[in-house]
Amino acid sequence: MTDLVKYEAARHALQEAHSVDEVKDIRDKAQAMLAYGKQAKDTELIWIATDIKIRAERKAGQLLLEMKLNGERDSGKGNRNPILKSQDTTPKLADFGISKDQSSRWQKLAAVPERKFEQAVAAAKEIQAEVTTASMLRLNTTHVSHNSGENEWYTPPEYINAARSAMGDIDCDPASSAIANKTVKAEIYFTEKENGLANKWNGRVWMNPPYAQPLCQQFCSALVEKYQAKEIEQACVLVNNATETVWQQEMLSACAAVCFVKGRVRFIDIAGNPGAPLQGQVLLYFGNSVTTFKKHFESFGLIFVPI
Repeated sequence: MTDLVKYEAARHALQEAHSVDEVKDIRDKAQAMLAYGKQAKDTELIWIATDIKIRAERKAGQLLLEMKLNGERDSGKGNRNPILKSQDTTPKLADFGISKDQSSRWQKLAAVPERKFEQAVAAAKEIQAEVTTASMLRLNTTHVSHNSGENEWYTPPEYINAARSAMGDIDCDPASSAIANKTVKAEIYFTEKENGLANKWNGRVWMNPPYAQPLCQQFCSALVEKYQAKEIEQACVLVNNATETVWQQEMLSACAAVCFVKGRVRFIDIAGNPGAPLQGQVLLYFGNSVTTFKKHFESFGLIFVPI
């Protein structure tokens, strides 16, 4: 059976499944397929398995939410009616082989808007990247600097002003918007519609990339590539502190200095209200003016220079 046939069969089975048990079985088979794909280093099979797995987890979350709303599943807090408690035969999470943590994550996954979910899956497919539950959940919890609507968040001006002073000016912002550029004041900037990944960058770059994956990884990898190819001269990049990831290890290996920001950066929404993300941030500097960078950023946090 070819990988494509396996994929179509699994998608059909998932569409036909109407119980948590059925969906959980499809999810577990996809998990086994993923393990085999990784062992065989089969990138296409890995993507197919993760696609089915994430869709199954999302559908399981939807079913669990429906059961909760219909009062068909014990929440784990016990039946509040002592008379009915002994007669309660509703299925528990353990009956499905699902942990409370899995149930919580899958229900949150079910809450991700359909459009966002499909866009993220399609973006991952383009680069044959693994689709993870964690990356999907971040679609609803992290800000995306170049998106519009409710996900439009802007960097506080003090960080941008420090970057401008450290580099001498800002020539290019590859992940921006018209409103954001009123503060950044880059000579050239690219919006979501214009797709900064498809354009040439230049000079001194400020970048607060979209934080949802795989876009964050794509923008950060593009910056490293463009800096090493001398397409850009300097760059300041504000991004989540994710030192365990491959893409941030790549950036740390190529940058000249990094500021580990103390506290949380209070990004600003489209209405002008501040809000803090769920994790800390780092600001990475690429260029030859480390002393100047340190002068303007040491007030924000500890500065380290990679060896």
